[in-house]
Amino acid sequence: MIMAGSNAAKATRGGRPKSEDEILIDRELDDLPPELRWREWMLRVEAVIFASAEPVGRETLARVVGKDCSIDLLIDDLTEELRDRPYELVSVAGGWQHRSRSAYASVIRASQAPTRSSSVSLSEHEAAVLAAIAFLQPVTRGELSKIFGKEVSRDTIASLRDAGFLGSGPRSPTPGAPYTYVTTRHFLSAFGLQTLRDLPDLERLEDAGLLSRQALEKGVTDEFGDVPEV
Repeated sequence: MIMAGSNAAKATRGGRPKSEDEILIDRELDDLPPELRWREWMLRVEAVIFASAEPVGRETLARVVGKDCSIDLLIDDLTEELRDRPYELVSVAGGWQHRSRSAYASVIRASQAPTRSSSVSLSEHEAAVLAAIAFLQPVTRGELSKIFGKEVSRDTIASLRDAGFLGSGPRSPTPGAPYTYVTTRHFLSAFGLQTLRDLPDLERLEDAGLLSRQALEKGVTDEFGDVPEV
């Protein structure tokens, strides 16, 4: 089958066809003086982050600014500009996101206004299971049941998956090749973590005698009880 038109030409060159927005947007802004160019790049980056429901990564932001533009310096300037505002830019889950400042959390709750991302309340057991998965991933449901000394139900796993905190990991090499579970990028975002390295150190918890079934059931609940609003 022979393809006609510009799409065919693009395909034969082997590159990914550019979208209409990628073709039309002027990223370099060479017609503007440096100070206005920088200001426009700042506004573009802020607009993209504001519009996104999830943290926005460096690669995404680079699509709307000049090729030699420093994303880090733009973020620094935006952070400074928002210093006196009731919201801020936070670095989380490998990107950046607008979040209301904690000082205004009670005001937002009192207003009863719908927010872009409603908080999710976890039971003590759900919070403990989520914490165990975060530390031990990839981990099977059977392994979790052994840790807690009782069955971790499919309903508990389903609830955490529905909240967007869990995804499927690789199949376990144990007999039957059961599914394993891992935390998601949304988990990092919800709990204000940049990467899993920001979790409390597992070995230190073990050395301190804090890593036990009781600790997972009780002590870690305070860390993973209520998901903060964003």
